[in-house]
Amino acid sequence: MGHENLQRASDLLEAAADAATHEDATERLQTQAEEFASHAESDRGPDHGRLARHERILTEIAEAEGGTVAAKVDDAIDAVRAYRETVDGV
Repeated sequence: MGHENLQRASDLLEAAADAATHEDATERLQTQAEEFASHAESDRGPDHGRLARHERILTEIAEAEGGTVAAKVDDAIDAVRAYRETVDGV
């Protein structure tokens, strides 16, 4: 279920982007959603370092937006963490 978690994160981030109230947050969430969709389609997913950077960006956005957006972003982070458990290394 590895890459499915990346697609789930992408879908949740698209929904968060739709709910965001600030244009900057909307754009950043859409960018993250596109990146996760790309990761989900690739043969080799992102490594731990890249996932950590994504998580940091998403946490920052969630804290700034709050509410429904934060809840969707938190769910996306959970999907990323579920994927991350399948990645070798750290």
